[in-house]
Amino acid sequence: MDSRAAMLRAIEAEVRATAHATGRAGLAPRVRAALAAVRRETFVPAGQVAAAYANRPLPIGQGQTISQPFIVALMTDLLEVGAEDRVLEVGTGSGYQAAVLARLGAHVWSIERLPALAGRAGAALAAEGAANVTLKVGDGTLGWPEAAPFDRIVVTAAAPVVPEALVAQLRAPGRMVIPVGEPDGAQQLRLIEKDAAGAVRTRRVLDVAFVPLVAGRPQGAAT
Repeated sequence: MDSRAAMLRAIEAEVRATAHATGRAGLAPRVRAALAAVRRETFVPAGQVAAAYANRPLPIGQGQTISQPFIVALMTDLLEVGAEDRVLEVGTGSGYQAAVLARLGAHVWSIERLPALAGRAGAALAAEGAANVTLKVGDGTLGWPEAAPFDRIVVTAAAPVVPEALVAQLRAPGRMVIPVGEPDGAQQLRLIEKDAAGAVRTRRVLDVAFVPLVAGRPQGAAT
């Protein structure tokens, strides 16, 4: 519990330090409570448990990472998720971001391209009691058309451009948070807002570094 409290203090300090760029001087109380409730150690490999609450990304295998807690907190805060919202997550990864969203009362549809990661994330989410998360293996750039529209969309890997399919599946009004940029180049976290009339506005929030969002057939899928 002390490690979790230290993580929250580190997140809040970084939120204050980046407020000039993000426009967020502090986390919403609901977001802080969700971060405090989710057991991050459930979502990291056994060899990383000692570092589970460090405010930095950690490797989870398959060339992927569990995002820095501050970034998870910021992206969640920017989404402004309401209870009962339908949320699409592109890039399940460890399952930690989905667990935080589920704690906010949202139903989460989460897509992962790598079957091994999806399997481990599913087990971790079950252990955390996150029954309101639906997982599938697939190409996240295509979204989840049969479950659309979504009130909120969060993308946890960097796309060179914002996928049009995701914008189309965002409800009006709705919000999407996505990192945009090249794998080894500049990336910016962007907040995309669609108003009630369907007009889309984009705001650059913060420089970030994410693994790339990969389109195409999921790795390991049958040919």
